[in-house]
Amino acid sequence: MENKGASRGHPRRWAILAVLAVAVFVVSIDSTILNVALPTLARELDAGTSDLQWMVDAYSLVLAGLLMLTGSLSDRFGRKKLLVAGLVLFGVASVAAAFSTHSWELIAARAVMGAGASAFMPGTLSILVHVFSEDERPKAIGIWGAVTALGAVTGPLIGGVLLEHFWWGSLYLVNVVVVAVAVLGTTALVPESTDPAARPLDGLSAVLSIVGISALVYGVIEQPRFGWSSSRVLAGLIGGVVVMGLFMLRQKTARHPMIDLAIVRNHRFLGSSGTMAVLMFALTGSLFVLTQQFQLVLGYSPLLAGAAILPMAVALMICSPLAPVLSKAIGVRGAVVVALLVLAAGYGVFALFSKDDGYPAMVVAMALVGVGMGLAQPLVNDVLMTAGPAEQSGLLSSMNDTVQEMGSALGVAIVGSVLASRYAATYAPSGPAPAKRSLDQAIEAAKSLPHPAASSTVHAAKAAFAHAFTASEAVCAGVAVLGAVLAAVLLPRMVAPAEEGAESGAAGDSGRPPAREATV
Repeated sequence: MENKGASRGHPRRWAILAVLAVAVFVVSIDSTILNVALPTLARELDAGTSDLQWMVDAYSLVLAGLLMLTGSLSDRFGRKKLLVAGLVLFGVASVAAAFSTHSWELIAARAVMGAGASAFMPGTLSILVHVFSEDERPKAIGIWGAVTALGAVTGPLIGGVLLEHFWWGSLYLVNVVVVAVAVLGTTALVPESTDPAARPLDGLSAVLSIVGISALVYGVIEQPRFGWSSSRVLAGLIGGVVVMGLFMLRQKTARHPMIDLAIVRNHRFLGSSGTMAVLMFALTGSLFVLTQQFQLVLGYSPLLAGAAILPMAVALMICSPLAPVLSKAIGVRGAVVVALLVLAAGYGVFALFSKDDGYPAMVVAMALVGVGMGLAQPLVNDVLMTAGPAEQSGLLSSMNDTVQEMGSALGVAIVGSVLASRYAATYAPSGPAPAKRSLDQAIEAAKSLPHPAASSTVHAAKAAFAHAFTASEAVCAGVAVLGAVLAAVLLPRMVAPAEEGAESGAAGDSGRPPAREATV
């Protein structure tokens, strides 16, 4: 039964938000917490480079591949049911991961964790649509978005603290405690909601969505290791595009399609999903090179490198609740454009000043990035979640999560490619062969060289990395500017409720499907 709630929202809506924030925080942390443990895992589990990569990527691959299906299932069978089931599966898999004794065991456990996360992630956002009124929904989604980003940003810090005091399995055992709290809170507080007009699931659509998205993500995550011209990368990308094309054709012919193509075609969805992809591309791409700058250039420990990112997290947390205030003043379109330009300015500061001025310049850059992300993400989330009827909020949420996963994967792949290519192009040709591949290999190679040669090798490598860092952050800045243009063209102005009726004839301004009227 659908829980529409009163006009002022569910009476326990803020407690429900707290429970959902706990759930989304644990899955966000797990997207980045493993990075600081990779050297330890290489030693403890005798893991090679390929093993380490799949410890990270198995989670993202399964999560992204299943999101469309699980979001659709949550609308049909109950968002609360999928939320609890996903949390339990995530917790059980976390225990298995903590006590893994071989690389393949940890990879398999991470894959199951991805499946569990795919089951409960869509529900955390779609439930908010049903328990909050339209006036309060942007603030709630802002908090949800802030917690999501905070988890990703603070994952390395939390991982560093745990590794400093406990064995590596603690990174996963902490999940069990958080999951237990989330399950108890969900069971006690969260109301069940479904789509009252739910149709039978189209099996072929489900298979095509899983295969297509998984192939695309596989191609993207393998690119940094094998390059864009690799047969496996091209097979994944081309195969994924072909299968997703078949998926879209199936939605036109199926008796019970998985998604409503009218939603996909409207400006609200196109603008918000494109902008969200840009946000995640820039954030994850920048963090990928920033963590290397902290550890390899500035010499920070994993714990200190995680703590160094805190200015970004603090700015993000402060600004996310302010996003609805800005949108009421200048409209959602204007607010998102301003936020993206602030974001671009932050990446510009990284590119222009950080390599020479060290951490102080980075604090300014991280603060600007946090402000931009904090203002943009909740507003874009809200536009995307109102791009279709509330009854399909589970599917809309899963599409939002899928876009974020794809944007993140592309950010690491493309920005990582820029970093590697610019480093190789500017590194002094006389250095040892391994040093030409990356800064970390240059530092490792220098350990076996006599002092003068070792010092010159590291100096040349850091100089090359500085140029590569500038180019990488410049790419992030450029992408953020393109996102601002996209938002200006496609996002609705989202006028206030009292004015909406007077301007409802401006279809191009709202871009919303007739199934639902919603404002910020």
